[in-house]
Amino acid sequence: MDTTATAATTAETPFSTLIRVASHEQHTEAETSTFMSDLLGGKLPVDAYARYTEQLWFVYRALEEAAESLADDPVAGPFIQPELMRTTELERDLAHLRGAHWRAGAEPLPATAAYAERVAECARDWPAGYVAHHYTRYLGDLSGGQIIRGQAEKTWGFARKGDGVRFYVFEDISNPAAFKRGYRELLDRVNADDLEKRRIIDECKRAFDFNGAVFRELGREFPLTA
Repeated sequence: MDTTATAATTAETPFSTLIRVASHEQHTEAETSTFMSDLLGGKLPVDAYARYTEQLWFVYRALEEAAESLADDPVAGPFIQPELMRTTELERDLAHLRGAHWRAGAEPLPATAAYAERVAECARDWPAGYVAHHYTRYLGDLSGGQIIRGQAEKTWGFARKGDGVRFYVFEDISNPAAFKRGYRELLDRVNADDLEKRRIIDECKRAFDFNGAVFRELGREFPLTA
């Protein structure tokens, strides 16, 4: 193999493309997990959806509690955009799903706790790693997350874009396709050298692995009955 030619090709490929292609396998594994397939197939009770929503709350709280401290960071700062924030919407959904006192019973699965801890660790010690988790979550919400919203509305009778699915509704983003293009341009301009970009890609893969672990634990908690 001509390593020089390969390196040149890599250098010419936008970083947003490199990160998407490199994490494709883990992304697919997460999307096609047994739990998510059963959830999207309408085979699980609304309690399973509520439990999944609860797990998301722990992860997004870790992401967004760090946002203010990273706003001026040269690497992560450009990605901190208020219109993406999801914690308030998750809390509104959980109040609808579980009642006003939902916090009293909220508990992270072991995989969720490890995921949230890693997000917080990156936010504290490695802003470029935080970018990997930011990308993995928010761009997914703007894309595949819309499929989940539609299925949830259909399966459990939530009002369209209403309580129960507000997490998936980005009211301050009028053109999601244009927003995603802009986000990918931020990735292409990320303040990192080639070695750091490789580390970001590896952390992105790790983020998908965390997602997969959460889905596996949810699958054990909500197995399909024969």
